[in-house]
Amino acid sequence: MSGLLGLAAAPDTVAAAADFNFYPATANDEPTWLELGGKIYGAKPDQRGPIGGGTGYAKRISDGDFVVRNLDELINALAGVQSGQVIFIPGETEIDLTTRIYIEELEMMVPEGVVIAGERGHNGSKGALLTSDALKTPFIFKIAGPDVRITGLRIQGPNPKRYEDHHTRSFGKGGLGREYYYRFPTSMGIHTEFPRLEVDNCEISAFVRAIALFKGEDHNIHHNHIHHCQYKGLGYGISLAVASALFEFNLFDSNRHSLAGTGSPGCGYVARHNVELGTSLSHCFDMHGGRDRKDGTTIAGTSIEIYNNTFRSTEKAVGIRGVPEEKCVVRNNWITKHPDAKSAVLAEEKTTVFDNIYGERPVKSE
Repeated sequence: MSGLLGLAAAPDTVAAAADFNFYPATANDEPTWLELGGKIYGAKPDQRGPIGGGTGYAKRISDGDFVVRNLDELINALAGVQSGQVIFIPGETEIDLTTRIYIEELEMMVPEGVVIAGERGHNGSKGALLTSDALKTPFIFKIAGPDVRITGLRIQGPNPKRYEDHHTRSFGKGGLGREYYYRFPTSMGIHTEFPRLEVDNCEISAFVRAIALFKGEDHNIHHNHIHHCQYKGLGYGISLAVASALFEFNLFDSNRHSLAGTGSPGCGYVARHNVELGTSLSHCFDMHGGRDRKDGTTIAGTSIEIYNNTFRSTEKAVGIRGVPEEKCVVRNNWITKHPDAKSAVLAEEKTTVFDNIYGERPVKSE
């Protein structure tokens, strides 16, 4: 095969949890990009460091205006911090929110312009770990203003499982329905309704929704490892309601959808240089349509661009479940487990799929 192959180094991973095993990411074991005919296909790391972040990530923070080592110190810091200041959680500090969320319904609100930082990747650190084992975890962080940054942390939720039997009991033949399905509690890592949230160099896992962008524009979610968000029927690495965002240099695995949007007007994203490691419960990158919302339209978001990503899942790479208001463009991706666009992409009108490569050893573009 002619062309150049490239590797994307994998991030560090968290320690094993009691009820499921974290495992080393494998993006550094196989090529994630290929140069063919003078063009780059698939996900190629940038100057900031490896896809997924971790060791070698350049945009780290190593100190702060507040240095916290337990939950009470973190809560007090959030109460006193001002815009432009940094709350720093050093080393591999572990902060368990379970009892406070379960008993007190703790809400950690992050004010406008604040940075919460850990040391993931610095001197071999896995990064500070914030965790909740409460199945009903409304969120770990709720963003309370624009221009917030969450960086260098491990954020671990309570629910890495698929619960496929519960989904079948709810929606299968003779099923008990939506009300029964939604009686089971859900969890969320980071929630925002404000613009310009940046989440970078984090490992986020085991939520029903790892990052939920309900509203706001110009969100930037990059160099993260997001995995085991795979609760059947929900299960989103990153979800958008009426929001727009850039997703780049992220490492995804074992999610139901790694990216998903409601498809409401104003919902859209650019996804580039991300890697799907291989395990997915459904298609990897998603946009719902009007039939899903039952609003009498076929609208599937406003504008979607999906390029220079690497998909190793046997599930479809992309599912656009309606017609975008403006466009959806799928190009320059490396889709390793599918032979052609028809098998790799589900779409309708206004979605253009071109100049991608398919298979483990492609020799030419589509």
